Amino acid sequence: MSVSRRHFFYGTLLAGAVPTGGFGSSASLRHMGYQSPNEKLNIAAIGAGGKGCSDIMGCATENIVALADPDAVQAKQMFTTYDKAPKYTDFRKMLDKEDRNIDAVIVSTPDFMHAAASLAAMERGKHVYCQKPLTRTIWEARALTAAAARYNVATQMGNQGYSNEGSRQCAEMIWSGAIGNVTEVHAWTNRPIWPQGLQALPAAEKVPDTMDWDSWIGVANDRPYSKEYAPFKWRGWFDFGCGALGDMACHILGAPNMALMLGAPTSVECLMQEGKSEFTFPKKSIIRFDFPARGAMPPVKIFWYDGMVAPPPRPSGLPATELLGDLPRAPRGLEASPEQRLSQPVGQVFDPAKPIPDIPTATRPGSSPSANGSLFVGDKGFLTTGTYGENTRLVPVERMKDFKLPPALLTRSPGHYRDWIRAAKGGDPACSNFSVAGPFTEWILLGVLALRFEGKLEWDSAKMKITNNSEANKLVKPSIRKGWKIG
Repeated sequence: MSVSRRHFFYGTLLAGAVPTGGFGSSASLRHMGYQSPNEKLNIAAIGAGGKGCSDIMGCATENIVALADPDAVQAKQMFTTYDKAPKYTDFRKMLDKEDRNIDAVIVSTPDFMHAAASLAAMERGKHVYCQKPLTRTIWEARALTAAAARYNVATQMGNQGYSNEGSRQCAEMIWSGAIGNVTEVHAWTNRPIWPQGLQALPAAEKVPDTMDWDSWIGVANDRPYSKEYAPFKWRGWFDFGCGALGDMACHILGAPNMALMLGAPTSVECLMQEGKSEFTFPKKSIIRFDFPARGAMPPVKIFWYDGMVAPPPRPSGLPATELLGDLPRAPRGLEASPEQRLSQPVGQVFDPAKPIPDIPTATRPGSSPSANGSLFVGDKGFLTTGTYGENTRLVPVERMKDFKLPPALLTRSPGHYRDWIRAAKGGDPACSNFSVAGPFTEWILLGVLALRFEGKLEWDSAKMKITNNSEANKLVKPSIRKGWKIG
């Protein structure tokens, strides 16, 4: 994201709201002896299974030179595809032995290992692409933000929404005054789709011969292996993941974070949860974040709903049939003609000339747990976006028929992975580089903490401190298992 002088054509709407610092470091392969941005990066992957597979394939135009994954079964596809690349179960050994052959690193581990792996790579001068959420704790997020600037490396968090055309158009629509002053945002998801609200730890199981459990458990407190943790269900456990909020908020709240230049909240509170647990995140929750005024932008309340506790509030007078958030295709199993299918490209503003297909009411947002999206509430109207900022549109949607998009103020992404690769070769900083992703992740993680405590948590961002709850404040920084380090 970059700011041009044209931002200020909108006058007092943006006055004082634009960050004074840069939007990211400007790193270049030239620092390592490359002469041309057309040279290919030598990329190593930390985490080759699951999301790591798609992250690697997203960078397949470059040279994939080494792979680290403690689970050979999960990593099998990438291990086979890149059969000549050296393979490790411990990423530290890979970075030590392959250091001279690595320019950049993809980090696609479970949340709790993001910081350790990313910092180890940046300390060696490697460019880093790290999956969302950037880290499991606030202290780690701030450490990664600082490290990216200190080591002058190109970075990107894996929240694709920041690279979408729709997210940028959303910000420009808000800044143009299309819905006036925004005072509330409601965002919702169907997650979790993995177990949460569990009331006991699972029984110990034999570690599979194909897994290096010590490397998988990494910086976390030691515990016996269980398939209830790995390879997929880790996200719901406090020690390993960040629950539904950590999984989806970096996507769904990306457009609000960009458009409203949110910075740090002053407080966060869990308003409701179902399935509160000592070990895992709840089955469902509602969380409220309060942000102060930013320049001429007024204070704003952000409401997060996961597990689809209830449909988000609908604007007064908006018909129940008005679609909010994602625009669904016909449900799997229903036969639909091509004319009935929605062909709107991801990342584009909603086109009212393309009719919404006749989808059964049960699949519509507000009545179905399959919906994701956000709703901006302004004093002059309403705007909604999809999961990744796509299908941005005013509501009621009839308002889009005569609406003219404001001038493009933000740089456009060449594609989510290409954006990071371009930055590593000397181009503009990636859309969600760590100077953007770090502060964004910090406030998302405040919501993660709020799920574990009763009442409102007051936040002092400058001091990185929860001022009214000493127990919550202890969790701002992670505990680290002996033999491991973060930074």
